Amino acid sequence: MSKLGKQKDIQRLNVVTHSIRSAQAILQYGVGAMVDFPDQTLMTAAPEYWEKKVIRIHDERLEKALEVDFFGMPGGQGKYDWGIAYSRFPEWYFCPKCRIFKPLKLWVNEYLKKATSKQKENDPYMRKPRCMECKQGLVPSRIVVACSKGHIDDFPWVLWAHGKKESGICDNPVLTFETGATASAGLEGINIKCKNCNSRATLKGAFDKDALDKIGYICSGRMPWKNHSVDCVEFPRAMQRGASSLYYPKVVSSLVIPPYSDKINDRIVNSVGYSDILRIISDYEEDEKIDRIKKRIDKWAEEITRELSADITVVKNILSRRLLNSDNGEKPDANGMNYRIEEFEALSGMISINDLNGNDFVREETNIEMYPIPYIKNISLIHKIREVRALTGFTRLDPPDPYAPEEAIHGFVSSKEPQTRWYPGYEVRGEGIFIEFDNSEIAKWIEGNKEKIRQRVRIINSHYQSSYQGEVTSREITPKFILLHTIAHLLIRQLSFECGYTAASLRERIYCSEQDDKIEMSGILIYTASGDSEGTLGGLVRQGYWDCFPRIFRKAIEFGELCSNDPVCITSKGQGRDALNLAACHSCGLLPETSCEEFNVFLDRGLVVGTFEEKHLGFYSNWLKS
Repeated sequence: MSKLGKQKDIQRLNVVTHSIRSAQAILQYGVGAMVDFPDQTLMTAAPEYWEKKVIRIHDERLEKALEVDFFGMPGGQGKYDWGIAYSRFPEWYFCPKCRIFKPLKLWVNEYLKKATSKQKENDPYMRKPRCMECKQGLVPSRIVVACSKGHIDDFPWVLWAHGKKESGICDNPVLTFETGATASAGLEGINIKCKNCNSRATLKGAFDKDALDKIGYICSGRMPWKNHSVDCVEFPRAMQRGASSLYYPKVVSSLVIPPYSDKINDRIVNSVGYSDILRIISDYEEDEKIDRIKKRIDKWAEEITRELSADITVVKNILSRRLLNSDNGEKPDANGMNYRIEEFEALSGMISINDLNGNDFVREETNIEMYPIPYIKNISLIHKIREVRALTGFTRLDPPDPYAPEEAIHGFVSSKEPQTRWYPGYEVRGEGIFIEFDNSEIAKWIEGNKEKIRQRVRIINSHYQSSYQGEVTSREITPKFILLHTIAHLLIRQLSFECGYTAASLRERIYCSEQDDKIEMSGILIYTASGDSEGTLGGLVRQGYWDCFPRIFRKAIEFGELCSNDPVCITSKGQGRDALNLAACHSCGLLPETSCEEFNVFLDRGLVVGTFEEKHLGFYSNWLKS
C-alpha cells in the first residue's frame, strides 16, 4: 500500500491501483524514481517516510559492508500498513479539455473552493487530480529538468514562455498547453502560451544542452523524494519524464553463504531479544559502543538463549561476530574481490556446511567425470540459495560504475540519511548451477592465441576507457572475464528453453580473478533471479545433472557459432552501449538487463567459438569440430 505528500498531509492511496512489487521498489522504481500510476505520476520517497514496520531482511556480510542493522522490504498487508511513501512529482498538470496548465497546488486550491463539504472532508488534497470546470482528469507534465548531482524539478514553464519577452514575466501568468494539429509538427507544434500577456513559445530547442543556460535558469537543487532543497550552481538539462537516463539505481547484491546461512542465524536476528539489542545499541555513542557491548553481551546471550531454547555458546559466538565484528576486525567491501572469493569458496565446496536441511544454502557435489565437457573442473548444484539486494542510492544522467565505491561516483545520491540504520532491500530465494572452469586450460588458450585475443580485448578496453565509466575507474577487462561472461549469456539463453524459466527469471554471477589475487577464480553461477519465499521447484537444478547438462552446454555453445545478423555481428568492431561488445547482439548474446551483472556489455562470441577469419580462435572451437 502507498501514501503520498508531506508528513503533515499524508493520504492513503488505493491499494489495487497504486501498488508495485517489492523488486520494483528497489530497481526501476526505487527512491528518487518516478512511477506512472493510472491517474497521476508520483515519486518514490526516501525510506524515512516509509511505514516503520517494514519487513526486516538480514545478511550479516552485507550489513557489515554497508554499516547498517538490516534491510527493509515494504509489506503493506495489514489494515494499518501504509507501505511505501510517495511524493507528488512532477507538479505541473494540464487539463486536456480547457488546456489550462498550472502547478498542482493551484489545481488543489481550485478544488477546495468548488468542492462540496463532504468531498473536502473525505478527500482534502484531491487524491485524483482533476479540473473542476471540465470534470476531466488532469495530465502530468511530460518534461522535467535534472542535473548531474541528482537534483530534479519541473521544467521552468513560466520562464520559458516569457523568455523572449523583454519585459520579463508578467504579474499574473496563466499558461495554456497547446499542441499542433498533426503529429509531424514535433516540438515546434507544442506551444506554451500566457493568456495574461499573450507571450508564447514552442518547445523547439528545449532539449538542447545549453537551452536552460540561455534563459538564465540554474538548478533549483530540489529533491522531491525527501521534500528538501539545497543550493546548486549546475545548469540542468530538460528530459522526457520517462527517459531511462533520468534514473540509474545503484544496487548491491550478496549471496547468503555459510556460516551466515545457518538457520540459527535467522532465528537470532528475528528474535525479540535481538530487536531490543539493536534499539539499545542505537543510543550508544560511537566511541563507547564496543566497551558497552562487551559488558552486556553475556546477559544478552542468556536472554536470547532462553527465548529460543538454543545453545548459549552458539548464540554468544554469533552475537560477538555480528556486534563486535570478531571474525577479522575489518569492514568487508561488497564490491571487492574478497567478498566474491568468500562466495566462490562456498559454491566450489571449499567451505564445509554443517546443517544441510535448515539453512539458506544447500550444495550438492557432482562427479565431474560423468560430464563429457572439456575444460570444466567442477559443477555444483545449488539446491537452495538466498540473495539479498539493497538499494544504496542512484545517479541521474550518467550511470554509476557498479564496482566503484560510492564516494568515487560523480553525482551519487544516497537512498537514505546518514543516521538511518537500514537500506531499502529485498531477498530472492531460489536455486542455481555453478560451473568452475580449469584455470590452466584458459591460460593455455590465451597463451596460444595471445596476439589475436589481445587485439580483440584491446578494442573493448579502448572503448571502455573512452566511456564515462572508464574515465572514473582503473578497471581492466581481461580475456578470461569476456570468455566467462559470454558463456554465461549463451547458457542462460539455452537454459531458458530447457528448464521452464524465462531468460529474465535467470541471472548470472561471474567469479573471475587472476593469479595475483588471493585465489584464482574462473567460475559462473547461473541462478533463479525470482522466486517465492520457499524457493523454486527444482527445474534449473534438474538440468544440471550429468544426463542433461552436457547436451545443454553443447547446444548453448553451438548456438553461439552463428547469429542471424552475421556477418555484420561477428565482424563488428564495437556495438551495444558505448561499443563495449564485439560479436554480440540481441539476436545472439544479449539478455534482459536484469539478468546481467554488467548490463549487457563486455561480450564477444569470437572468444568462445571463433570468427569467420579465425575459426580456431575460440576457446571451444576445437570441441565443436570434434
